[in-house]
Amino acid sequence: MKRTKLKWQSASAYFFILPSFLLLLMFHVIPIFMTAGYSFTDYNVLQAPEFVGLSNYKDILKDPYIVSSLINTGIYTIIVVPIQTILSLVIAYILARLFRNRFGNLVRSAMFIPVITSMVLTAAVWRLLLSGNPEGVINSIAGVFGIDSVNWLGNRWTALFSVCVIAIWKNVGYFLVIFYAGMMDIPTSLYEAARVDGAGNMRQFFSITLPMLKPITYLVVTLGTIWSFQVFDLVYTLTGGGPGRATTTLVLTIYNSAFKNYQMGYASAVSMLLLAVVLVISFLQKVVFREKD
Repeated sequence: MKRTKLKWQSASAYFFILPSFLLLLMFHVIPIFMTAGYSFTDYNVLQAPEFVGLSNYKDILKDPYIVSSLINTGIYTIIVVPIQTILSLVIAYILARLFRNRFGNLVRSAMFIPVITSMVLTAAVWRLLLSGNPEGVINSIAGVFGIDSVNWLGNRWTALFSVCVIAIWKNVGYFLVIFYAGMMDIPTSLYEAARVDGAGNMRQFFSITLPMLKPITYLVVTLGTIWSFQVFDLVYTLTGGGPGRATTTLVLTIYNSAFKNYQMGYASAVSMLLLAVVLVISFLQKVVFREKD
């Protein structure tokens, strides 16, 4: 009787996870294999796919736009991931250690508002703020201090930097909440013992908080890296990849190839390149954090 009950509980558990499993299979796993298959074809949506072997991957090696978009994506990732990780960690520590009150709750809530705001809406608002005209909000504020107007989104040197700043502003609140939750799980007895031994706040941060947050830091860095390599809607709405190709990312290149040039096979090959890059970087991150542990 007990064995029958256990079997029924196991079967019911599988029944409850079945809908999520089917959705994951249909919209994540199967599309990956379909994309891999299309990457070996010449496919323009209107006609049946034609097998071309490794032709698309050879074209990637000769396409200068792929190199530039990969460099832009790499620069974006190198700037955004470390800064948003450090900022969210430091702010979470300050709120957890010094402002565990209504003010701290208010700050956390305020910083989480950009996270739940639509990326398209965010980009549209920031596009107005970063207007290159002297009457633009940012330029008007800079003008008060005697700083000349800057064409933030029209200059190749400032456009990508502006995109990075907006992404950091939007993502910090999300990772702040993750770090804050992790800090709440650290036993207060560790800090009390450290204070008895004469350790100050900085010593407690580096000797207690950081080591205890290694798994969460790994999660934050991994998520941030994956999101950075998948950045699309912010760039598409804010700059469209311009000026020139200064802010064109890999995902934007995939979009242009697939839905503007109707080169679905080539876009699929670039997608597989993106998947390979993300997998390699995620593996390296895992190795680095494992060595630190």
